[in-house]
Amino acid sequence: MSVPSEPRLPFRLLQWGLHRYWRVTRGLTLGVRGVIFDTSGQVFLIRHTYVPGWHLPGGGVEAGETALEALRREVREEAAIEIGSDPALFGIFFNARVSRRDHVLVYVVRDFTVVEPKQPDREIAEAGFFPVNSLPEGTTDATRRRLAEITSGQDATAAW
Repeated sequence: MSVPSEPRLPFRLLQWGLHRYWRVTRGLTLGVRGVIFDTSGQVFLIRHTYVPGWHLPGGGVEAGETALEALRREVREEAAIEIGSDPALFGIFFNARVSRRDHVLVYVVRDFTVVEPKQPDREIAEAGFFPVNSLPEGTTDATRRRLAEITSGQDATAAW
């Protein structure tokens, strides 16, 4: 299956439209991201088909869903990983790049099972574990900041 390496316009338009819709229908939007470390200290990252860069897996919290339920669902969908015990909440970050109402909860995941190697699909172009000191080219600034804060004890900033 060939997966495009550049964002596709229809997905970007859909994302833009959804954020405009959520702006009217929701007081705020809430997302979750999982910083998944394996036993050797490598971190799991994904590259979407519709936005550039390498990211931590995660996504939006749906109505009627807890943040941890959303994290478990998103990590299962995007990474083919099942989270074991409840992960630790690392921080809550304001994501002004998305909207004036968007917040992201970041969890550190150390107890998990890889169900199967993540194969490319319509949403995920590539995925895998990477050494924190050798992240793939194109890893987003927000991802790099969260990893630096977690691994080196830097103070967490409030902004995504």
